[in-house]
Amino acid sequence: MKQRPRIYYSETQKALMWDRWQKGESLQQIAQLFDRDHPSIQRILAKSGGIRPAQRLRSRLALTLAEREEISHAVVAGQSIRSIATALGRAPSTVSREIKRNGDQECYRASQADQAAWDRTRRPKTCKLAKNRTLAHIVAGKLQLQWSPEQIAGWLKHTYPDDENYQVSHETIYRSLYIQARGALKKELVQHLRRTRVMRRSRHHTQKTDNHGRIKDTVSISERPATVADRAVPGHWEGDLLCGSGNSQIATLVERHTRYVMLVKVARKDTETVINALIKNTSKLPQELYKSLTWDRGSEMADHKRFTLETDIQVYFCDPQNPWQRGTNENTNGLLRQYFPKGIDLSVYSQAKLNAVARKLNQRPRKTLEYETPAERFGQLVASTG
Repeated sequence: MKQRPRIYYSETQKALMWDRWQKGESLQQIAQLFDRDHPSIQRILAKSGGIRPAQRLRSRLALTLAEREEISHAVVAGQSIRSIATALGRAPSTVSREIKRNGDQECYRASQADQAAWDRTRRPKTCKLAKNRTLAHIVAGKLQLQWSPEQIAGWLKHTYPDDENYQVSHETIYRSLYIQARGALKKELVQHLRRTRVMRRSRHHTQKTDNHGRIKDTVSISERPATVADRAVPGHWEGDLLCGSGNSQIATLVERHTRYVMLVKVARKDTETVINALIKNTSKLPQELYKSLTWDRGSEMADHKRFTLETDIQVYFCDPQNPWQRGTNENTNGLLRQYFPKGIDLSVYSQAKLNAVARKLNQRPRKTLEYETPAERFGQLVASTG
C-alpha cells in the first residue's frame, strides 16, 4: 500500500482544528475533515498539550509596517530623525532606536525591520510558577495530594487573600503542566490529575454512557421533592457502582448538600449482595443524614423495595439514558478514578482502604463549597444532629 505524502497544514487549517477541538470533537472526527488519520491531527495539537496557543497580536504602541516604510523613504531622502518623528507623530527616540537596531541609515529596510520586530515578540514569557519557586513547591505538593488545579487556585486565594504573589489561576497550573517548555512544574505531576492524558481536552468533550437493566416499581427522579433538587436540605444521596476488571466493583455514595463521599465494598454485582452492603452502610449515619438515595437503572438495584423497607430510605431512579441527573455522583466517580484507574481489580481493596481513599477525597477543598472541604461541612451536620 502506497503511503500518502505528509501534509503540511496552513494556519487557517490549524485554526479550524483548534476550533473543533475546543468544541469537544475527537481527534478522529477532526481528521476526517482533512481525509487523514487522527495521528496527523494529534501531532499538531500535542505540541502545546492540547491547549490552544494564544493568538499573536501586535502591540497598539508598536510601529506599523506603513510607518516603517515612511521611515525608510525619509532615510533615503536624507531627512533628520526629528523631522521623521514629527511627521509620524512619534518620539524622536522611538525613530532613532528603530533605525539603529535595524541596520542604521545605510541599511534600513522597512520589510526586514518589520519582520525582525515580529520575530522578537516570540521570546518566551516566564510564567508565575517559574519565577516564584516557593509557590511552585506549594502547588506541586497539593497536586501530589490529588487536588485539582482549580481546587489549588481557589485554596490559595482563600488562604492568601491579600498576597497576589501566592495566588495563581488554574489555567496557569494546567499550562505549566502541559506545556513543558515553561519549566515550572515537573511533567510527572500530570499523573496526579483527575485525567492523566497527555493532552488537555475541552470541557465540552463528553462520552455517552448507556444505562441498562429494567427494574420494576421504580420511583422516578421527577417525583423527588424540590428540596432535594436544589440541595437546600442535607441527607439526600446519589449512588452508583464503580467497576473494575474481573467483574469487580465498589459502591460509591455522595451526599448532595456537602459532597461528602462514602465507599462501600461489594463482593458481587448481584442485587442481593449490593442491597445488603448498602443496608449495612446506612447504620453508620443518623436517620436525619440519610433520607433518600438516587441511583441509575442498573440491575443491581432491582431489590430496591427491600432496601427502602429495611432502612426507611426512599430510592429514586434517573430517567433512562440520563446519567447527568446524578451529576454529583458522576463527577465524584471521575475523581475516584485517580485512585482506582480503569482496568484494575477493585476486589483487592479492603473496606479500611476504601475508607482511607474516601477520607482523602473528603479532605480536598471544593469550589462549590467556597473551598471548604466536604469533611468540614459534613462534620458540622453530624455535630448539629448529635
